[in-house]
Amino acid sequence: MNDRIRTDIAHNARVWNYWLGGKDNYPVDRAVGDQVTGFYPSIGEVARADRAFLGRTVTHLAAEAGVRQFLDIGTGLPTADNTHEVAQRTAPDARIVYVDNDPIVLTHARALLTSAPEGITEYVDADAHDPEKILAAAGATLDLSRPVAVMMLGILNFVLDTDEARSIVRTLMAAVPSGSHLVLTHPTLEPELGGEGNKAAMAFWNENATPPITARSRAEFASFFDGLDLLEPGIVSCARWRAASEEAYTVAQFGAVGRKP
Repeated sequence: MNDRIRTDIAHNARVWNYWLGGKDNYPVDRAVGDQVTGFYPSIGEVARADRAFLGRTVTHLAAEAGVRQFLDIGTGLPTADNTHEVAQRTAPDARIVYVDNDPIVLTHARALLTSAPEGITEYVDADAHDPEKILAAAGATLDLSRPVAVMMLGILNFVLDTDEARSIVRTLMAAVPSGSHLVLTHPTLEPELGGEGNKAAMAFWNENATPPITARSRAEFASFFDGLDLLEPGIVSCARWRAASEEAYTVAQFGAVGRKP
């Protein structure tokens, strides 16, 4: 496993960890992270807003929507308030399957696998590009005949082809029943969210780090929710999704939750 770990090129999971104030990163990650911040000074705010969005959405789904199963794809490195911790705070019997294919993340999997005794937390080594493999593996822990929250926070931006990204979402949501939810965040260049600075930052990232990334428009982001009912307030900056007013700043990262009717 460890021979897959590259320390000579920056990697998203580790750079994101750096922006969140973590220690699971290398000098190359910090150097690229600082360079990206130079292009786009609010990137640290994006990382923190994305994490806070996770907390609010999982809390809502567990406490208000009664969801007891979570499929978190593109987990990233463990930090405070991981999905299982948030969900099991409300519902100790919640079942969570984390999915990632990053070897650094895999080496930290044990830190994630600390489920409440009433629930289950499992980890799957799979790529977001292979939804069938994800579903087959997740089905060993989750009951796919009962509602599941499918979470893909900041992941579809690494699927460069929009049609392929839509197909991944369709495959995942077709496999779960009515009452399931889709939770997404995604970076954008749209000026209404202050996304202009993303362009140079993403170009630099794609030349100096891995995996390559793309932004999407509001319409492209909305297309991932085709056939689903968007929860209020719809598609907004992830920092503003059901945030307390004092928290409601704006970052160039869409966030939304859809329910399968």
